[in-house]
Amino acid sequence: MNLSRPIVFLDIEATGADATRDRIVEIALIKRFPDQTHKELIYRINPGIRIPVEVVALHGISNEDVANAPAFKDIAHTLIEFIRDCDFGGFGLARFDIPILSEEFRRCSAEFSFQNCAIIDGLTIFHQKEPRDLTAAYRYYCGKTLVGAHGAEADARASMEVLLAQLERYPDLPRDATGLHAHCNRQDNRYVDGHRKFMWKDGEAAFNFGKYKGELLRTLVRTQRDYVEWVISEGKFAQEVVDICWKALRGEFPKNGKEKPLQAGSE
Repeated sequence: MNLSRPIVFLDIEATGADATRDRIVEIALIKRFPDQTHKELIYRINPGIRIPVEVVALHGISNEDVANAPAFKDIAHTLIEFIRDCDFGGFGLARFDIPILSEEFRRCSAEFSFQNCAIIDGLTIFHQKEPRDLTAAYRYYCGKTLVGAHGAEADARASMEVLLAQLERYPDLPRDATGLHAHCNRQDNRYVDGHRKFMWKDGEAAFNFGKYKGELLRTLVRTQRDYVEWVISEGKFAQEVVDICWKALRGEFPKNGKEKPLQAGSE
């Protein structure tokens, strides 16, 4: 890789996946210089807000782990000095790492702009070079070139061959239609509902959309009841989402997806 100036490879762990509302709990920067030498800077950070148990399960950084760590504002200028006049590389950084780092800088009035930096995202290159479409799947699983792609007959036949080849390749896949249906439609356990309108936050249902994104459903029932009623009456939300809100207004809240509903007023 030919470099005219240093490139910083960046990765961030945070309290969640919302670059605007969540906070950084760990940041790792590896600066690679044009002469191929490198320096590293790694910090644990006290985010100032609670890390939900579901997020702790993902990255393994607990609230206790960062209790005595510095706040972001305490290291912001050290970070800026480290990344000044650099370009940036990473995997998925354009989607999350750069936005959340920018938010943290703005929040503590530390001036830094990524506007004139090259941002090289390995995830983008991966998607460009390894397309995830039927033609690519047919080549990968069946070793054939799909002739007549986007024609209904050719695509249907290729889809059949791909599935049969997948069943041969992966012995752990279910062998029956019901089992395969369950496998293909497994709900992401970060979310309360299949439409991802509610996410788990410390075992409680929290909004994952709108102006109250990140707020607990139980809190809004108490403080912004009219908003929950609006979700029910708006007519644009799936029935599953409406049912969750309707039950919440009656005092029944989802809890861990498995436990008994939490009754209103039980803190």
